[in-house]
Amino acid sequence: MTTSNKKELSPEQRDELLSVLELRFEKNRNRHQGLAWADVQAKLEANPEKLWVLDEMEVTGGEPDVVGYDATTGEYIFYDCSAESPKKRRSVCYDRAAWESRKEHKPENTAVDMAAEMGIELLTEEQYRELQQLGRFDTKTSSWVHTPAEIRKLGGALFCDRRYDTVFVYHNGAESYYAARGFRGSLRV
Repeated sequence: MTTSNKKELSPEQRDELLSVLELRFEKNRNRHQGLAWADVQAKLEANPEKLWVLDEMEVTGGEPDVVGYDATTGEYIFYDCSAESPKKRRSVCYDRAAWESRKEHKPENTAVDMAAEMGIELLTEEQYRELQQLGRFDTKTSSWVHTPAEIRKLGGALFCDRRYDTVFVYHNGAESYYAARGFRGSLRV
């Protein structure tokens, strides 16, 4: 968590997070073949505000890890890589408009609002499918994904999961929420 109103970690928090990220990086080499932790760490240390975002991803159960490198922008790409949808990001409807449309039993938050507060982007369906190439995720849970405006305008929202060794994309009313549905995000550093 933050040490003040600034989105910055204390030196102890930074060191602890870097240690966790390095261990995960080394344990899951298949997610980022050809990349070196020293390069990732140097980029992270030069961007303390991004470390704060990664810490938010971590404390909400996302287990962020490097899944790629964009040579055009020079950015490392992190996704939430927890086996199931992040625990502290579940039971949320899709966005604020959906939340406001509920007459009763409103969830505490929305996927879009939480992602914005954390500084991450919801995974798109394409990114979700890329993630599933790196392992087996959401075999018991599901995750909201970025929903195209034309679907959202009609009241719907998209979510994905993995069942029967297949990645499925589904739709639901954006105002719905379930204990087993959260969201996954991405961050570029």
